[in-house]
Amino acid sequence: MTGFLGRHQFSIQLVRRLLDPLIAAAGLPLLCRAFGQPFEPHYVWLAVITALLVVIAFGGAKVYRAWRSAPLGQEAHFIWMAWAAVCGVLFAMGYVTRTSELFSRQVLLIWVIATPVVMIAMHLGVRLGLRGLRERGRNYRTAVVVGSGDLGRRLCAQIATNPWLGIRVVGYVDDRENPREGDEMPVPHLGSLDDLAPRMQALNPNFVYIALPMRAGDRIREVFDSLMDTTASVYLVPDIFTFQLLNARAEEIDGLPLIGLCETPFAGVDGWFKRAEDVLLASLILALISPLLLAIALAVKLSSRGPVLYKQRRYGLDGCRIRVYKFRTMTVCEDDAEVTQACRADGRITRLGAFLRRTSLDELPQFFNVLQGRMSIVGPRPHAITHNEQYRRLIKGYMLRHKVRPGITGLAQVNGFRGETDTLEKMRKRVEYDLNYIRNWSLVLDLKIIGLTVLRGFTHKNAY
Repeated sequence: MTGFLGRHQFSIQLVRRLLDPLIAAAGLPLLCRAFGQPFEPHYVWLAVITALLVVIAFGGAKVYRAWRSAPLGQEAHFIWMAWAAVCGVLFAMGYVTRTSELFSRQVLLIWVIATPVVMIAMHLGVRLGLRGLRERGRNYRTAVVVGSGDLGRRLCAQIATNPWLGIRVVGYVDDRENPREGDEMPVPHLGSLDDLAPRMQALNPNFVYIALPMRAGDRIREVFDSLMDTTASVYLVPDIFTFQLLNARAEEIDGLPLIGLCETPFAGVDGWFKRAEDVLLASLILALISPLLLAIALAVKLSSRGPVLYKQRRYGLDGCRIRVYKFRTMTVCEDDAEVTQACRADGRITRLGAFLRRTSLDELPQFFNVLQGRMSIVGPRPHAITHNEQYRRLIKGYMLRHKVRPGITGLAQVNGFRGETDTLEKMRKRVEYDLNYIRNWSLVLDLKIIGLTVLRGFTHKNAY
């Protein structure tokens, strides 16, 4: 690291670690004053204990690790989780000591909500400021790439197109000095792999990225052994980009490192948040639309023969079979080995059913599926089992949609991919949107999809 920030890195990190407990403690007297509450000794003790817990929890949660190459939202997520742990301990202490009644509920509620918001704003402000410095060529670190194949070129391109990382690749090391035409590296060639150690001692880079293919396992070991005599941070770039990754992340079993290639985004706390979102929103929506549900049920019953609800088997989470509820819109209730998708001018659709399908009102009973835990409000739309069996053989990664609960609405639907899939390309695009949703899931994305569904999702030209 160069410049003022490099010379004062320890002092800057110390200030960062002190700001979080200071924000947590300082919020209490400020809120007490704002709400006319005296800052009595029990508030002082709460501020002191909170500051100590923040130091412990934030350090344990690795909030202060290097975030140079991580997404902005990831640091905010770690702060929320660490603050939730602090609040959990405080609430438990208040319950055990029976001191919670000494505090103003209004002060505590706003303090619990506002503190992490201020912390996140401070952290993101620091990160954005550092990004700005790096984009102007300051506060950068140097790197060397080992390997000039597809992986090495891709890594160099990623670093070059993201100047906010503050990383400068000074060159690459590989036995091939002159790659084939069109495969040239965008940085200078520094020598062969046998010359790696002396080159590293001369250049003294901050990072060394080993970007060799997995088949070169013995060579990777030799390279790593030769780098043990340097102070550079060494990273192995896994050659896994030929796979269709889904929320890939590092794991371990009793110290044995693993790389998860396909995983659900709703593991652990994220799964609790997703389920809480579903239960709260589904309960609220059902309470609001209950008169509408009764009116539609009565209309379906009076307009044609048959049951009010149509229950069809679908694949749910992890490929388990579930039954999905809809208002019946046809004169038949098909759930056989062969299910024909509804098409334009389909004679099976009733007059009321056409209206319900066009406005998506036939989907409303699925909020009961959400409360049952079979579905989510937002997620990949469930397809008939026969269609699943058909397309899983035709579209690579099709069944990865079932790493999450199916949804009433989804990213594909708000982008126009709903209704009949009369071509393979239409289904392929729908699956592409579904997998993008799983890879990029967040509560904010869910709320955005719900909002877009309200604005544009009730009627659509493909809904028939």
